[in-house]
Amino acid sequence: MNFETKKIKDITIFKLNEKRLDTNISGLVKGELTLLLKVEGANKLIVDLSEVETCDSSGLSAILVANRIVHSIGGKIRLAAPSDKVFSLIKVTQLDRVLPVCGTVNEAFLELNKE
Repeated sequence: MNFETKKIKDITIFKLNEKRLDTNISGLVKGELTLLLKVEGANKLIVDLSEVETCDSSGLSAILVANRIVHSIGGKIRLAAPSDKVFSLIKVTQLDRVLPVCGTVNEAFLELNKE
């Protein structure tokens, strides 16, 4: 799995550099996000999906696990720059009601920086 993390002030950006967020890597994504939140103490997280073209239910599950952990520690999460296909899946599953989605990483950063 190819990803990068960057920390700017108190905001952690997790960028997944994969075309597919599916069963093959969802467990690894779940593990990395859990480490960032529970071990490294990130409490403002941006999940940059700009490279992800497709996602399945297990990929969404990995993001939902991160969302649950973030909320349990009083933090905030934003999904940033999903492709039209991924955003459509988020909307169809009505997860846009639970997961705040921003058009760009910069937009997500500005939102989290205010809080």
